Amino acid sequence: MKFVDEYRKEEDARKLVSAIHRLVTKPWTIMEVCGGQTHTILKSGIDRLLPPEVTIVHGPGCPVCVTPLELIDKAINLALTPGVIFTSFGDMLRVPGSNGDLLSAKAQGGDVRMVYSPLDALRLAQKNPDKEVVFFAVGFETTAPANAMAVWQAKKLGVKNFSILCAQVRVPPAIELILNDPYNMVQGFLAAGHVCTVMGYWEYEPIAEKYRVPIVVTGFEPLDLLQGIYMTLKALEEGRWGVENQYVRSVRREGNVQAQKLMNEVFQICDRQWRGIGLVRGGGLALRPEFSEFDAEERFGLKELTVSESPLCIAGEILQGKKKPYECPAFGRDCTPEHPLGAPMVSSEGACAAYFQYGRGL
Repeated sequence: MKFVDEYRKEEDARKLVSAIHRLVTKPWTIMEVCGGQTHTILKSGIDRLLPPEVTIVHGPGCPVCVTPLELIDKAINLALTPGVIFTSFGDMLRVPGSNGDLLSAKAQGGDVRMVYSPLDALRLAQKNPDKEVVFFAVGFETTAPANAMAVWQAKKLGVKNFSILCAQVRVPPAIELILNDPYNMVQGFLAAGHVCTVMGYWEYEPIAEKYRVPIVVTGFEPLDLLQGIYMTLKALEEGRWGVENQYVRSVRREGNVQAQKLMNEVFQICDRQWRGIGLVRGGGLALRPEFSEFDAEERFGLKELTVSESPLCIAGEILQGKKKPYECPAFGRDCTPEHPLGAPMVSSEGACAAYFQYGRGL
């Protein structure tokens, strides 16, 4: 298939792998910040094709994984509230909270529905004026424009029975948190191409300059990742830093300006808890005061709720690239995709889930 097979050609992959082997002269550690990229790296065996000097570690690249446990519990509470239709993308339905998940809430009688767009949830609210419809707004900046549009439309149309449980997170502050750690080992980053399609890469330029690291915006196919890794290693070997764009077929420096404008109209930057990491300053988006009537936490009085993670889980170290999933004593034993203990195993896009699926470290 055109636009797919052309980025998976074995002959081209071999050339890039050979070029990487010729290029590398010293040890380097690179982090990808996208769960989809993690899966491609492992599924394609890219991690096994690289020189032994190159270590690929996996950052907090899955928004489902980093959605705080307390927000999952709030979602379940809402789903079990009489008169509420709770809507979500399908990938959130099996994510475990402290006691159960959204599917178990549905089994208990909660009105939980999978939707393909927040606008579907808004239409449900219009069709069910006697119900409160809540949408679980989860995601990196990739999903924020659609979520902003749903809220903006609800306000414009005067829909009073629609709200969102907001779990929007921002990637650049998470990268900066990793770089600020005194024990950080990451020397270069592969930035998530889908996020940069919306946001561009201008936000990464001051980070690359401040910390003197190369950041390469990278796509998701095997050849994208091999080229992105090559570009990052070339910058490291040459002592350069800054932002480069491998994913030129989709990403421009300025990103989608209209989408950003809508996001900024509806959302404002806030501090947010990331599951497995903790508080990330500026790491989230929250509704602006003028749209607060659509904030489900405010509407249903759910602000105060705290829970604790499993003490067996080392998700924070994995999400910051300090350890690999198989270095966790619980990996593949107490913690599996069917019974996940922490963030990276929660979602199918998580690093631990990927290592489990492709048999790394088992």
